[in-house]
Formats: sequence, structure tokens, C-alpha cells
Amino acid sequence: MRRAETGVRRLTPPRGYGRRVDAASSSGAAGAGPLATYRAKRDFMKTPEPAGELDGPDEVGRSGTAEVAEGSAGRRLESAEAALRFVVQRHRARRLHYDLRLEMDGVLASWAVPKGPTLDPSVRRAAFHVEDHPLEYFDFEGVIPKGEYGGGDVIVWDEGTWSPDEAGDPPDPGRAVREGELHFDLRGHKLRGRFVLVRARAGARGAGSEREQWLLLHKHDEHAVPGWDPEDYPRSVLSGRTNEEVKADPDRLWRSSLPPAEAAVDLRGPAPAAPVPPAGPTADELAALDALGAAGTWHLFGRELRVTNLDKVLFPPRPGEGAVTKRDLLRYTAQIAPVATPYLAGRALNMHRFPGGAGTAGFWHKQLPSHAPDWLPRWHNPDAGAGDTTTYLVVDEPAALVWAANFGALEWHAWTSRTGHPDLPTYVLIDLDPGEKTSWEDLLVLARLHGTALEHLGVSGQPKLTGGRGIHIWVPVSPGPSFAETRAWAESLSRAIGAVVPDLVSWKWQVGERSGLARLDYTQNALNKTLVAPYSPRAAAGAPVSAPIEWAELDDPTLVPDKFTVRSMPARIAEKGDLFLSVLTGAQQLPRLR
Repeated sequence: MRRAETGVRRLTPPRGYGRRVDAASSSGAAGAGPLATYRAKRDFMKTPEPAGELDGPDEVGRSGTAEVAEGSAGRRLESAEAALRFVVQRHRARRLHYDLRLEMDGVLASWAVPKGPTLDPSVRRAAFHVEDHPLEYFDFEGVIPKGEYGGGDVIVWDEGTWSPDEAGDPPDPGRAVREGELHFDLRGHKLRGRFVLVRARAGARGAGSEREQWLLLHKHDEHAVPGWDPEDYPRSVLSGRTNEEVKADPDRLWRSSLPPAEAAVDLRGPAPAAPVPPAGPTADELAALDALGAAGTWHLFGRELRVTNLDKVLFPPRPGEGAVTKRDLLRYTAQIAPVATPYLAGRALNMHRFPGGAGTAGFWHKQLPSHAPDWLPRWHNPDAGAGDTTTYLVVDEPAALVWAANFGALEWHAWTSRTGHPDLPTYVLIDLDPGEKTSWEDLLVLARLHGTALEHLGVSGQPKLTGGRGIHIWVPVSPGPSFAETRAWAESLSRAIGAVVPDLVSWKWQVGERSGLARLDYTQNALNKTLVAPYSPRAAAGAPVSAPIEWAELDDPTLVPDKFTVRSMPARIAEKGDLFLSVLTGAQQLPRLR
């Protein structure tokens, strides 16, 4: 999926954030601004590359905080600092090379790496220090016209966050570059671990020239991979396309016959608000379910499903309501699957099964059984050890979710990482877990405090009812941080909030030691630890649902954590739409918490 189709939102420092890069890290003339050389080499009447907004050194506020720009609007972060970003672009100009760019001092410090970065610690790559690029270059993917500087096709081969391993508080990577040796950690889709850039010798024009020769190497750490070749991974992490595909169908067309303000045409068009879900079940398909006896074959979403025990009660009734049968559950699952599937697709599914119904003991079922239909999407875990789950169900299509419900999975718990990068979480999970003495009003206070903190930080997050007793808040993140980093971020945020209301919160691990107080559980941010998926039923009377809510609904006096059920949720979605959509479309870099 292309970046333009995901609505990705970035936390981006303002133009000129930090110190100006001097001649040792920029080849621009003194006093001309760090992007002078970059601009002098390009005719922006002809190239779709960004000119950049940095015109000279800006000051960081005396408070030491930074503003985070989003379009033309900015927010002040008084307790956070925007994460540093990196990008590697695969660039086919006169010769193929990879451009490594590190966000530093308000620009992208850049090195051209002819053979590309590698995770092989035995290999040293030549890297040439070139002119600084503007921050807007981070997302550049397209075709630079032939005859222009760097003419050729460019893809975003990798991106993520980086941090310097330098002394100082805060570290000064710009000084490390000037001194000729930078140690740093990358957290990207493809590149992970500790890297080192070392200046080998200066170019023809001496130290600080745009052709300084450096060496790039990977340290011996847990991310090292002998023999790793970047050419084995040729696709863009933004659009999924190769250089050839971008060349044949660039995202941006440059019409040189028009004025500059009108010349660039974005061929991608406006970004849709969200991925378009598959069509829901037809009236005929739902009628076919009702027409079946206790069992039979149900044709749904183009698949043939063998369904059983349709009249069996799976959820006991609530007062004044009827019991919920398996037929009712399958009807709900079919109705909700097109909305729920995007939150499950590409992720291993842990199924919480209750074959005897919600009134009986359940168990976790992760291994896809051998009798599962061949058409079911699945993931073979390459890191599975002895006794581990080797093959997981992956709900890449709505019919797969209906199959899981028929299999007795009353609750659906998908991993927070995708199967392509199981070690990279895409959400930060905040679990507000009430204690025995925690009132619902107390839990609402904690949820509102988290909402206020996220708004203050300029971070998007979305709450949902657990369908049990608690509240979850999911914060979407761009791939890059590890589970340890997202867990530490969630802990820092929750401990800051817990300090505001210490009488409501316990940090004890054991339930019996919490004195009935709530726990702000950040430990769910770990590999293969999950929280119940949005729209999943819960194994309780009346079949309550883990329902996304609006932040304003925290003030609704009728709100309770199990308010919405499999019977009421379809009508709620028809009225309000998918309230969890920002989790899919709002991936962002996490600000650093102090």
C-alpha cells in the first residue's frame, strides 16, 4: 500500500529545528544556509524534488522544547522531543547507489553508498558524504528528469528512527560527524542494529568537501546477518514498488510548460480516508444462514463454509434479553468481518476458544489445525522453537474470521506486529485494568488523563471499551521502535499519569498486592502479547463487544464497559462508522518523553 493511501501522519520538527549545520557537515557557503549547495545543484522548475523550507538557522526556544509541525499547524511539546528519523533511498542515476540520510540539526545529513548498507559485520562499505538535503526529502519517491542533477528513479528503500550512541546530554551527532566518526542505532524495516560511519579520507577539495570518503559498517550485535545483501530486498517500504515500477509509473509528473506552482501533478490523487473494506454479506447470504438447520454448508464471501451446532447457546442471556446462539454469533461475525478484517490482516491470530460456550472454561488456541481448509490464510513462524506454535491463522479475508468463530473462537486477539516484521510493533497498547476497589468513574478519570496527555504531546490514540471491565487505548506507530521501546514509552506515559492520581493506581504485579487499585498495564507491549481486537465479542453473558468509542463518550453518563453487544454493534457502526479508523490511518513517530 502506498504512503499516500495510508494517511500516515508524521511528528516533524519545525523548519530550522536545532543548530545550523556548518561547513564541516554541509558544503554550502558560509552564511548561505545549510541547503545552499543542495539548491544550487537543482532547477526546481524541472525537478519534482522538494526545495525545502530551511532558509537559515532558527533558534530553539529557551525552554528547550520543540514545536511539531503538521502541515502549516504546529503544536508545542513541553515534555517531549520528536524522534530522529532516517531514510535510505535506492537511486538509479548514472550508477545505482543508496542514499543514507540521517535527520540531524534540522536537515538530512547524507551519504551516498554505492553498494548499499548491509547487516553483514564483516563487510565495509564505501560511503561518500554529500550535501545536506531538506527534511521534506524524507518521503521523496519518483523520477528526477534526465539531464538534471541526479537524474534517475528514486524509491524509499527503508525508513525508520535512529539514535546516536555518543557522549553528552543531549548527544551531539553533528559534532561526531565533524570529528569523523559516528556510532548510531537504526530501527527500520530492513536495517536494524548498531552502525558506524568513519571518515576514511577527504575528497579532492579537502575535509568537509561534498565527496569526503567514509566507511559504513555494521557492528557484531543481535541484528547482524552474515552475507546480507540489500539487492535481495529491492522494493520500496512506502509504495511496495521497485525502481523499475516507479520509473514506468511515477507518482509525480512535472509539466515544464507550466509555472512552477502548477507544474507538479500528484498522480496518486487525494488520499482516501481509509482502506476500503470488503463488501458486507448480502441479504441472500444472511437468509441462507437462517435457512440452515443445526448444521450445513454456508456460501459466504465467495467461500464454502461448513458450519455446525447453529442452535447451540454460546452466550447466556442478560436480564431482559435472550441467549445468543452460535447462529447469532456467525451472523454478527459475517456482518462485522469487513470492518474488523483490516485490524487483523497480516497478523498472527491468537484464538480464545470456548467450544462449550461463554459459561465454560476457555483456552488459547494458536496452532492452525491440520484439518483447516486449504484456502485459509496462514503464517508459518520461522522462529518457532520446540513446542512453539508453528502455523497461525491470518485473517486476510472476512471468510477466515467467520471460520474462526465457527471453530469456537469467541474472542479474537491479533498480534500487534505484522508477520513480515514480527519484532516491530505497529501500536502502543495502554491497558487500563481496574482493581476490585476501582470504580468505573475512577477508570474514566484515568482514561481522560491519558487522552489529555496524548493531545498535549500531539499524539493520536483511540480508546475502546474492553467489553469486560476496562478500557484500552491504542496508539498507532510507524514501524521502527522495538517492543522494548514501545513498552518503555507506555510505561513513562502511564507513570506520569499515575503520579497525578496516586491514590487510584498500583504498580504491583500480583493482583492480590494491589489493594484493589487499578493497574496501568504497559507490559502488554511485547512480542506475542495481545489485547482483544476491536469489535471482537467477549466471553460473557449477552455477548458484549470490545467497542471503539469517541473520546467525548468518556463523559457519557450511560457509558459502561460492556454496553455494546453483538446485537447492537452493527446498528452502531451504521450510525457512527468505524470509530477506530485512526489506528489504521494515523501511523506516527513517537515523541521522546523526558
